[in-house]
Amino acid sequence: MQLKAAFLLSTTLALSSAALAQTKAPEPDWTVTGNATLISDYRFRGFTQTDFGPAFQGGFDVAHKSGFYVGNWNSNVLSGLFNGASLEMDFYGGYKGTVGGFSYDLGAIYYYYPRSGRAGLLAAPANPRLKFDNTEVYAGIGYGPVTAKLYYATQDYFNTAASFGAASSTRGSTYLDLSYSQDFSGWVLGAHYGLLSLRNNAGLTDALGRPLGKNVSDYKLSVGRDVGGFMLTAAAVGTSKKNFFFTGQPGSLEAGKSSLLLSVGKTF
Repeated sequence: MQLKAAFLLSTTLALSSAALAQTKAPEPDWTVTGNATLISDYRFRGFTQTDFGPAFQGGFDVAHKSGFYVGNWNSNVLSGLFNGASLEMDFYGGYKGTVGGFSYDLGAIYYYYPRSGRAGLLAAPANPRLKFDNTEVYAGIGYGPVTAKLYYATQDYFNTAASFGAASSTRGSTYLDLSYSQDFSGWVLGAHYGLLSLRNNAGLTDALGRPLGKNVSDYKLSVGRDVGGFMLTAAAVGTSKKNFFFTGQPGSLEAGKSSLLLSVGKTF
């Protein structure tokens, strides 16, 4: 009798498990996610884009289960720095996946600044009507909490050469992004090192009139925690050459000076 009861119980559990497996929703072909962040200063590769002022940022991603994805990200920027543009809009797409324990990511990104080229004598003294934009292709690889991604500029890097009247385009400039992110009992620790290699930099000078140089590095150390569905983050940022780029405002040249950034963000 006990054996029969045990058999009936095991059969019932098996049937129940099979029924749950059949009713479980299949993985969707497409997923859409969004994000929004309020931050005390928008830094791009270590340099302020808002003259050390706050920025509101947000975007969305559309991904297919095969690995293909497209997305958009936006932030306010200083209009004087981008010849009249007060908004940055990034459009990107690519393919990502995993092989064994490694992840990879291949894609392209276009940086667009609406109304750029309408004003701003400070940003482009050689060409005050210059329209800013940039296109890069990238390839990345990751293992566990560590990722490495290389960006390659397919045009004059953010119109750097054209801004300063240089003879040669900076096309072919690269940016190496090395990052680490790990969750420790709810605390998310992050570290980043970046290296920009500016091609054909001869004749280019920084905000103080010194040779611009080829390489500049930046760093970021951060700690964050989820509080009620919002990610609160504090980060220390800095660069190896504080005057490599300037802010677009008189008397405020050190766009890459070391600073503490505070932000609150949410994904949905």
